[in-house]
Amino acid sequence: MGYNNNLRMLGFNPPLMKSSSVKSMIELQDDSRAIPVATTRNLPSLKGGPELFGTNSAWSIMKASIKTAFFSDKINLLLPCGPLAMLVDQLTHRQGWVFMLSLLGIIPLAERLGWATEQLVYYTVPTVGGLLNATFGNATELIISLFAMKQGMLRLVQQSLLGSILSNMLLVLGCALFGGGITHLNKEQMFNKSNVGMSVGLLLMAVMALIFPTVLRVTNTELQIGTSVLALSRFCSCIMLVAYVVYIFFLLTNQKQDYASLKEDSPTASSDNEESADITKWESIIWLGVLTLFISILSDYLVNAIEGASVAMDVPVAFISVILLPIVGNAAEHASAIMFAVKDKLDISLGVAIGSSTQISMFVMPICVVVGWMIERPLDLDFEPFETATLFMTVLVVAFILQEGTSNYFKGLMLLFCYMIVAASFYVHVDPASIQDNPQ
Repeated sequence: MGYNNNLRMLGFNPPLMKSSSVKSMIELQDDSRAIPVATTRNLPSLKGGPELFGTNSAWSIMKASIKTAFFSDKINLLLPCGPLAMLVDQLTHRQGWVFMLSLLGIIPLAERLGWATEQLVYYTVPTVGGLLNATFGNATELIISLFAMKQGMLRLVQQSLLGSILSNMLLVLGCALFGGGITHLNKEQMFNKSNVGMSVGLLLMAVMALIFPTVLRVTNTELQIGTSVLALSRFCSCIMLVAYVVYIFFLLTNQKQDYASLKEDSPTASSDNEESADITKWESIIWLGVLTLFISILSDYLVNAIEGASVAMDVPVAFISVILLPIVGNAAEHASAIMFAVKDKLDISLGVAIGSSTQISMFVMPICVVVGWMIERPLDLDFEPFETATLFMTVLVVAFILQEGTSNYFKGLMLLFCYMIVAASFYVHVDPASIQDNPQ
């Protein structure tokens, strides 16, 4: 329904109204332009008078918002798994069941967190919207890492962040390229090589920051044994944070002019974006806070159950940390990347997958090191040689596959095969530094 029908939608008949009433309703019509068309469901009928409007307005908006948030997607059927995990933990202490139920319960919460972020993106400029999408898309990984670090599970933090990067670059991107290629078999999909090249360059910088502390320890060339690696990791983390801030500033300043010209060329683009929003801006912000709180509560149960689940299911902790946890955290990115690739919007898919990997390596990982520094948890960038080599090879494979600026289903299939190899490798990998060896 367009804006010209707002009066009829509210129950008024413009031809029968006096001139003064027409003028007032025109002003109301103009003011309503700030509200996305899709959110006009929140406006109750005015036929019952001001008293009914004031009584039912908040309740109607709340019911409509809850219905849109939790009853609009089939994946929300997994939501009861979260409370069940808490109940099983209190009654039986079966850590394997607690872990699996917590894992399943976080999946819809992570997906809804991505949905709420997408709703907020409609009210911002494209660049800021992309940054918000990547930031809140990685909120699950950050929350799980902070809970694990608080409990001294430093290896779990390292492996879960590493796994998130690998999952985004191989699994998420691979599914997106494969899905887009299958949908568009008759043509080769194109994307902007310059943006991808910049992100890959930042990923290589992150790999460099991980390689040097690891090599320093393996070769026994530390100036001060036991402290030089930690000091180097903290210094590199600060440098990476500064580089990421400069990167964001670069994106904002270079795309601000492009966005202004886009609005000038297409003045209806803004209203089109608003029409596709399901909830208002403040509803989006409230849901972001509520969903983040729910994920935080459930992440506590998930982290506490990892060791018991590893014993109960006879699965290595490294496999759980690198493979299983990131799949849950990347649920929102996974669905979004595939959807945009199928719609032949490959630049957005690459922005979701590669951009998320860049933010984890250049922001989430360094911020965890700095937070660990503040709370006296010696988290460093000294990943084991096996893990560092895996990340290095992953970045190289993705860089070579994307260097031509074109995509097809076979390139996506290659990335998926690479992820299978990585998953199998971590399943048979024995972590030399177990979680129990970390300080409590």
